[in-house]
Amino acid sequence: MKKILFVCLGNICRSSTAEGVMLHLIKEAGLEKEFVID
Repeated sequence: MKKILFVCLGNICRSSTAEGVMLHLIKEAGLEKEFVID
């Protein structure tokens, strides 16, 4: 299992947006069991 962590120091909304986009792409590709997104 791979883990992806999004961290943003300047804009608190940016990392949350990146996480949401990545979650969507991973689900779309059917890879939910291969990744953990934080």
